[in-house]
Amino acid sequence: MHAWLCENPVGVEALTWKELPTPTPGPGQVLIEIQAASLNFPDLLIVQNKYQMKPALPFVPGSEYAGVVQALGDGVSHLQVGQSVACLSGTGGFGTHTLAPAQLCMPLPPGFSAIDGAAFIMTYATSHHALVDRAALKAGETVLVLGAAGGVGTAAIQIAKAMGARVIAGASTDEKCQLCTTLGADATVNYSRENLRESLKTLTEGRGPDVVYDPVGGDLAEPAFRSIAWRGRYLVVGFAAGPIPALPLNLTLLKGASLVGVFWGDFAKREPKANAAMMGELAQWYGQGKIKPVIDRTLPMSDLHAAYTLMGSRSVKGKLVMVN
Repeated sequence: MHAWLCENPVGVEALTWKELPTPTPGPGQVLIEIQAASLNFPDLLIVQNKYQMKPALPFVPGSEYAGVVQALGDGVSHLQVGQSVACLSGTGGFGTHTLAPAQLCMPLPPGFSAIDGAAFIMTYATSHHALVDRAALKAGETVLVLGAAGGVGTAAIQIAKAMGARVIAGASTDEKCQLCTTLGADATVNYSRENLRESLKTLTEGRGPDVVYDPVGGDLAEPAFRSIAWRGRYLVVGFAAGPIPALPLNLTLLKGASLVGVFWGDFAKREPKANAAMMGELAQWYGQGKIKPVIDRTLPMSDLHAAYTLMGSRSVKGKLVMVN
């Protein structure tokens, strides 16, 4: 097998493509021949030693991937050799093969492509957990999605629309706003040239959005929170802009609003039955055509450095997927 190896987490440039022994699965593990792996923001942080999870060195980055089961370890009974699966294990995806915990593998039903499978779990699970579980979104409510043309943003638009919500998509270019419109957004705000608060005031007739979905952070957080509706819910999803914002807590009092943390990874570990039910619903929605990952482009696995550069340029719409 071959894989991109991180032996010193000082950045993307230190990753090297190496030949490694093909491993044998241990108890509870499966060997997966990787067909596709998507690039997520944590994949950048982890090779810079900036992510909360710090794997032992050396490691193969690539948190999310899809492929075919090649071998089963002892105790694995719910998967079969030759079965197509998707997996989000945190590492291991940027290679030709990997060992994965069987319990983290999502069987892919017929018609679910490996490329879509590799771009599915992190974004849709995060967005479903955020909007359905944490925000208790109701049909007819208005959702503001920031960073709406990115991986989790495009998933949030689709999930919110599937639930009957009105969606305002915030993005940094007109091209990204147009993409959001094609995904079902009812209105868009280009916050690189429009005043976010004034635009939201106009689009909601002064009421404000009921739910703010924020994977961006930075300078957008405070104007978005100041715009929120009475009893609004502000979902803290991530900080793609870099800086972690500090909000005046009196704003929660004035709006009767809630700041709600979203950490799908821990939810999946602490509440596995609820997570399994959620993933089942998402797979059903995919089959019904309600949701489908937005793929910016696919690149050969050998072009991983170029993919990281694209992601860092903030020009990506949806997900980048590496293919073998």
